Amino acid sequence: MKLIIAEKPSLARNILDGIAKLQSDKMVKRDGFYEGGDYVVTWVFGHLFSLADIEDYTGGNPSAKWTMDGLPCFPEEFKFALKKNDKKEVDSGVKKQFNTIKYLCNRDNVDTIVNAGDADREGEIIVRLCVEHALEKEKSFVRLWLPDQTPETIADALMTMKDESEYLSLANEGFARTFIDWLYGVNLTRFATLKTGKLLRVGRVIVPIVKAIYDRDMEIKNFVPEKYYVITSHEKTNDEFIDLTSKTKFKKDELDKAKAECDKYNGSEAVVTSVKTKKDTLSPPKLFSLSKLQSYLGKKYKMSMDDSLSTVQKLYESGYVTYPRTNSEYLATAEQDKMKSIIANVSKAGYPVKFRFAKSIFDDSKIESHSALTPTYKIPDPKSLTDKEKQVYSTILRRFVAVFCAEECLAEKSEIKIKIGELEEFTLKGTVITQAGWTKFDDYTPKDKILPKLSKGDIVNINFVPQEKETTPPKHYTIETLNNYLKNPFKDDKQSADENDDEDYKAIFEGLELGTEATRTGIIENACKSAYIMLKKDSYYILPDGEYLIESLLQLGITMDKYKTSEMGQALKKVYRGEFSVEDSVSLAKKEIGDIFESSKDKNPELDINIGIFGEVVGKCPLCERDVIRTKFGYGCTGYKEGCKFSINKSICKRVISVSNVKMLLATGKTSKIQGFVSKNGKNFDAVLKLGDDGRVVFDF
Repeated sequence: MKLIIAEKPSLARNILDGIAKLQSDKMVKRDGFYEGGDYVVTWVFGHLFSLADIEDYTGGNPSAKWTMDGLPCFPEEFKFALKKNDKKEVDSGVKKQFNTIKYLCNRDNVDTIVNAGDADREGEIIVRLCVEHALEKEKSFVRLWLPDQTPETIADALMTMKDESEYLSLANEGFARTFIDWLYGVNLTRFATLKTGKLLRVGRVIVPIVKAIYDRDMEIKNFVPEKYYVITSHEKTNDEFIDLTSKTKFKKDELDKAKAECDKYNGSEAVVTSVKTKKDTLSPPKLFSLSKLQSYLGKKYKMSMDDSLSTVQKLYESGYVTYPRTNSEYLATAEQDKMKSIIANVSKAGYPVKFRFAKSIFDDSKIESHSALTPTYKIPDPKSLTDKEKQVYSTILRRFVAVFCAEECLAEKSEIKIKIGELEEFTLKGTVITQAGWTKFDDYTPKDKILPKLSKGDIVNINFVPQEKETTPPKHYTIETLNNYLKNPFKDDKQSADENDDEDYKAIFEGLELGTEATRTGIIENACKSAYIMLKKDSYYILPDGEYLIESLLQLGITMDKYKTSEMGQALKKVYRGEFSVEDSVSLAKKEIGDIFESSKDKNPELDINIGIFGEVVGKCPLCERDVIRTKFGYGCTGYKEGCKFSINKSICKRVISVSNVKMLLATGKTSKIQGFVSKNGKNFDAVLKLGDDGRVVFDF
C-alpha cells in the first residue's frame, strides 16, 4: 500500500477525490487517516516539528530569564522536536497525529511513503521531517508534486510520482534556510533584547524590510522642498490648446534668467517639423506571480498582502486556481495542452477565447519551480464565493482571458515634433485605441493623450512664461512598490514594470530577492503585528517601535541590510543548485553572527560602541552616590524615584557612548578621547567627555 502524508487535512480530502478516479475501492475514514484499496491517506497540520530552543543545547531552563550565557549558540548538529505551544508543552493534538503517522509509516502492509507537502521548499521539509522521525526501517519514499488540487491533476500526479531523491536539492535549500533563520533569529533577538531591555524581533528578512520602510520614511520626514522654475506655454492653435514645457530648469533665485529665456523662446518661431502616425498592436500584461497579484489587489481593492494570500490559498485548496506561491509570470511550454483544456472550460463560462502560442506567455527559462497563477478547468459558482474570493478569482481569470484573447488590441500611435528656432525640440506623443481586444477583459488605461490636429509645417502659437514648481519628497512604499523592491532590491525603482524583465528573473534565480514568495507575506504581517510598521490603505509607514528597532540595531553595530540578506540569499540558491552544501551556507551565517558578538566586546575606548547589558551597574552617581545602571535610553541613576535626575544619553552627537567610557567617566570624571562625534553642521570631531560640577556631561576639547 501507499501511505500519502498531506501537508493539511484539506489537501488530504482533495487527494481522496483524485484517488477516486484511479480505483473503485472506497476510502474509509479512521481515527486520523483514511484507507482503502491501494492507499492510506493521513496528514500533518503544517509544521509538526520545529527546531529546538537554545536551552536544549545548553542545558538551561527554558522558563528562566534570558542571559548572555551560551550566546552565540552554534549547534554542531541541529535538533528538531515536536512543536510546542506558548506554555513550552507539546500540544496533545500534535502528539496524537504524529503517533498516527508513526504507526502508519511502520505498518507492514505499507511499502511506499508519499510526501504530499505543498510543492515548495517548506512543504518539502515538513513531511520529510515527520518521516525521518517516524520511520524505523527503510521504505520506498516518493513525491507527489501538485501544481493544482483538482481531482484530475491529483490522479495524473499519483501515476507519475518521482523518487524523493529527485527533490534533494530543494530539501537541502529548505533545511539550510531553516537553520540560518534560526541562527539569526534566536541569537540576535536575544542579543538585541538583552542589550536594549526591550523585546526586539531580529530576523534575517524582517529587519531589511522594516529598514527599507524606515529609510524611506526618514527621507520623507527630513525632506526639505526646494522651489524652482520651468518655462511653459499654454496657447491655442487651430482652436486647440497645445502645452509645451521646456526640459531646462531654473533655481529659485534664477527667475530673471527664466524670464530672459522666455523672451528668447517667444521671439522665435515654433514650427511643426514632423507628424507621424502608425498602427500598433498592444500586448496584454503578463500573467500573475503571487507578488504581482498582491500588488494589483492592494492597488485596486486596498487588500492587504495577508488577506490576498489567505484568499488565493483558499481558492487553490478548493481547486479553482493553480499553486499560488509562485514567483513566475510565465507558463512552461509543456503546459500548452493543459491551457487548451482550461480555455475550453473558461469559454463555456462566457469568455470566448482562442488559444495562441507566444514566446511572451510560454518561457521555460523564467520558471524556477512553478508556473504563473492561472485558473484551473474547475470554474466556481460565484454564489459559493465570498466577496474577497470573487475579487481575487475574477482578477486571475480576467488576466488569463486577456493573455489568451484572440482579438488583438489595436491602437493608433501619434508623434508630433515641434521645434522652436534652434533652441529646443518638443515631442508630443499620443495613443488612440481602435480595437479594444483584450482590454475588454483586463484593466487598461492608455498613458498618452489624444494629440491636437496639426500638420507638418504648421506654425504653433506660443507664449512661454516662468512657472514656479517645488520638488516633492519620495512617496511612501505601497504594497506594489515594496513588492517590487523586495523582488529586486538593487533595481532602479524608476524602471518601468513593462520593460524587459530579464534582470528581475536573474535576481530571483540568483537569490538577490529579500524573502521569497512563500515567506514575504508572513514576515510583513509579523512586522505589522510587532508594531514595527503599519499598512494604511495600501501604503506602509514606520511606527515608533520600528524606528527604535532600526536605530537600536545600528547602535549595536548590526547592519542587516539588503546587501547582507541578499548575500545569504545567494548562498541558499547555491545550495539549491548543488554548488554549496548546507554546512557551507550555515558557516557563512555563523561567521556573520560571530562577528557581531565579537564587535560588541570592549575594545579601544576611542572606538568602542559596546553599550553593555540592560540593567548593568556601571558606577556610582556623582550627585547622590546611588548606583547608575544601563537603561533603555542610556545610563541613569537608580535614585530617580527619590528625585535624582542624573543620566547620560546612550548617544551624543550621533556617537554611541560605550559602557566602558561611562564607567571611566563615573570613576575618574573623564572619558578617554572618543572618535566619531558629528556636529550640527555634519562635521566629524573627536573629544573627551567630562562631568561638570552639576553632574552634567560636557565636552572637554
